[in-house]
Amino acid sequence: METTTPALGENSTRPTNVLAAGTRLTAPDIAVVALYLVMTMGIALWAMFKHNQSSAKNYFLAGRTMPWILVGGSLFSSNIGSEHFIGLAGSGAAAGIGTAGFEWNSVFTIGLLGWLFVPVYIAAGIYTLPEYLDKRFKSTRIRVYASVVALSLYILTKISVDVYAGALFLQQALDWNLFLSVGVLIVITGFFTLTGGLRAVMVMDTMQTVLMLSGALVLTIRSFQVVGGIGGLFEKYPQAIATLGNQTIVEKCGKPPPDALHMYRDPDSPNYPFPGWLGIFTAAIWYWCTDQVTVQRCLAAENLSHAKGGCVVAMFLKIMPMFLMIMPGMISRVLNPDTVGCADPSLCQAVCESPAGCTNIAYPQLVLGLLPAGLRGLMLAVMVAAVMSSLTSIFNSSSTIFTMDVWRNIRKDASQKELMIVGRVCVLVMVAIGVAWIPFVKGAQGAQLFIYIQSIGGCFTPAMAAIFVLAVLWTRTTEKGAFWGAMFGTVMGTVRLVLSFVYQKPRCPAEDTRPDVIKLHFMYFNFLLFVCVGVVIIIISLCTEPMPDENIARLTWWTRPSVHITSLEYLTQTSRDAEASIEMSNFAAAEPEPPPETSENVDVLIPTENRLHGWFKKLWRLMLGQEETMETGNGQDETMATRQPVKKRTLEQTRRDRIVLNIGAVAACSTVVILWIVFR
Repeated sequence: METTTPALGENSTRPTNVLAAGTRLTAPDIAVVALYLVMTMGIALWAMFKHNQSSAKNYFLAGRTMPWILVGGSLFSSNIGSEHFIGLAGSGAAAGIGTAGFEWNSVFTIGLLGWLFVPVYIAAGIYTLPEYLDKRFKSTRIRVYASVVALSLYILTKISVDVYAGALFLQQALDWNLFLSVGVLIVITGFFTLTGGLRAVMVMDTMQTVLMLSGALVLTIRSFQVVGGIGGLFEKYPQAIATLGNQTIVEKCGKPPPDALHMYRDPDSPNYPFPGWLGIFTAAIWYWCTDQVTVQRCLAAENLSHAKGGCVVAMFLKIMPMFLMIMPGMISRVLNPDTVGCADPSLCQAVCESPAGCTNIAYPQLVLGLLPAGLRGLMLAVMVAAVMSSLTSIFNSSSTIFTMDVWRNIRKDASQKELMIVGRVCVLVMVAIGVAWIPFVKGAQGAQLFIYIQSIGGCFTPAMAAIFVLAVLWTRTTEKGAFWGAMFGTVMGTVRLVLSFVYQKPRCPAEDTRPDVIKLHFMYFNFLLFVCVGVVIIIISLCTEPMPDENIARLTWWTRPSVHITSLEYLTQTSRDAEASIEMSNFAAAEPEPPPETSENVDVLIPTENRLHGWFKKLWRLMLGQEETMETGNGQDETMATRQPVKKRTLEQTRRDRIVLNIGAVAACSTVVILWIVFR
């Protein structure tokens, strides 16, 4: 029997069953979502047919021709996935405005990306971040290690979380089974990614950024109208206390934390202690400055100015989640204290199928309760857009890392077609593992999705951040120092991760009897791990022989304009990465690969006289990454990709670009400092 959903703000004698809320969707809502999906499919097909995707450069880096507005929109959209709408709103409902520190902290790390890391990456001429470590340290083992860590984190903290968050919204809006919702999202997103490559991903990311911000702004305005503005929210949120269930539990666990309306919190606060933001800053360095999903957008920029311009756009956009997601989540708790703020595990299980808590339903319940027909469909499209923008970015980056950093070490003579197919198969395998991990995500970290992401990622990301920071800033860093620092960090993080699963945090009001090493707040552990790994790297590097100057040419901040030529021996060793290391280098001319002569590679090119006809066969060929060929004057066939000239990029910027971009970055950082002071 369905439970009728009471009007928002009314007192009810039993908790609202939000899983029945999908009956409130109407035909106009479904029509809006369907229109969005049709537009999405059209863009994917357009990108696939119009732009050549048959080479690794075009598929994985969009030919390196993206303007600043697309770079900025894609940076923001690939970051703000469904886990942000669900997770940030949920953490806001549970613990107040402190969650905004994650977003505002990102403004400074995005600045580091554009002004410190991207110039080095462009000078190095790389596809992937593990490839940078390989070039920097001349070490395949570090490259493979970084690839494995990145792919593992994508499964644990990105794919599984994004799919679960998006499916949770669909489940409530459409009253579908959770895993049916998962399947629908994966099919739609997978088609989009597998066809269009990074160009389509970035174009659609920018469009989805506009859609997400527009929809979220509509809901934010409506929410503040109902609650009485920011003043009304701050007055009513401390009183958003659950009233139903076991009163002993409700009395101890059903109240918002006393410091919920402050950004600066005591060092022993269980929710975002202020000194702990140093730890979040170190983890954010990995996410924004050394993670393939993020950096790939800047690598696809037309030049350094466009990459920095995209960073400035993203810096300003990252200020907005406080007002578009976190505060609406708090409003949802004010309007629905017995559902969003439920404390009794038995009632929470009835409300949202999670005895750990139901704050993750804050945003969906606000959408379904406040918006009229049509606008509910718009917000459902926004959520689908958030899932797609995040997952498409992850899928493309995952396939890039696996193909270029793992598969090329296994199959050194792999053809272009093989690389395209392997990249797509990698996506399918990672999605399967990610879906299998969803049950572990569902009730983790007191049902706060965003905290789950930060705590799991914090076991490994600070160590990788320390390696990259020292690799870029300290020319004395050696391969042995970086490798054994990585091993030390892996052991330290793995022990923490295993213990966190063995010793689960007890639910309120039970006493926490876990070992102190587990009770240490993850924000403090992040900073401790970063410092310890950095110390290990420095000590071992000082005890080992430094790398010669020619081996670090164009690979650190201090040597990025170097005229040294990388050693011939290393170039010979990595020459099998022709399409990656040579064609993608901005400082070396690219020569077309000679036509294949052996029978086993003959399938790379399709003979002109045997071209397949028909739109369906052409569509299938393009999805596999194959391109039509054309005859040359000497009777040989070559792909269109080999005939396209390589556009070289440099680190040069005009004086006007430097001034405008520097002013923009300073303005964004200054705005964040002012907001920290205002909401202190």
